[in-house]
Amino acid sequence: MTELLPALPDETFRRVLCVVAHPDDMEYGTSAAVARWRSRGIDVGYLLLTRGEAGMPNQPEETAALRLAEQRAACETVGVEHLTVLQHPDGVLVYGLDLRHDICREIRRFKPDAVVGTPYEIETPMGFNQSDHRVAGLATIDAINDAGNRWIFPEQIDDDGLDTWSTRWFLLPGMAGELDATHGVDVTGRPMQLGVASLEAHAAYLAAIPEHPAPADFIPKILAANGKLLGTEHAVLFRALDRHSPPDFLEDLG
Repeated sequence: MTELLPALPDETFRRVLCVVAHPDDMEYGTSAAVARWRSRGIDVGYLLLTRGEAGMPNQPEETAALRLAEQRAACETVGVEHLTVLQHPDGVLVYGLDLRHDICREIRRFKPDAVVGTPYEIETPMGFNQSDHRVAGLATIDAINDAGNRWIFPEQIDDDGLDTWSTRWFLLPGMAGELDATHGVDVTGRPMQLGVASLEAHAAYLAAIPEHPAPADFIPKILAANGKLLGTEHAVLFRALDRHSPPDFLEDLG
């Protein structure tokens, strides 16, 4: 019998920051965990690195306005009040100091106990990972480290009045069979329903994608497959790194 995954120890969380490239990136399952966290009083913020202006056939400014309106509706569905949107270019997101600077600033401002990032692998079970997602994932990892170093982007401290911040948990979401998951969040019931509704809030965007399935037709199936690994009806899975604990190999040496 396969050993079940443990529940993510999110009872210690006060704030979670989710860093993604585009509007809608949070809504393919992970927002169900957000709904669960919000129901327990955990403060959750979203940081979007782009406005998603290259994601539809419309003119870019029209698309950006439409997608951000849908993202605000999706946030409202799961109870997220903190939405920050940057204006890095959609589709050609560039890894570099500017991106790290902006993510680091939001980490220092929001002071999250956990940061939810984006998988940064080149290949996934769904095909090649989109470039913006890879860039967002790598920049977020580096920005987490940057935020704790007083001498990286010191103007944020000296001029903006922010402090260094050491985030404890880094979380990478995924689905059963996609990543080496270490923990899960039980989203059975209302959180799963709100997760589906949050993706449905992106109605115009989804309508522009040929043959995109209805959220209610596939999100519950993904979360149900995840749930089998947690021993629940529905779950969101994460590869969770506790940055405040010693690496496993050091514990083995002891």
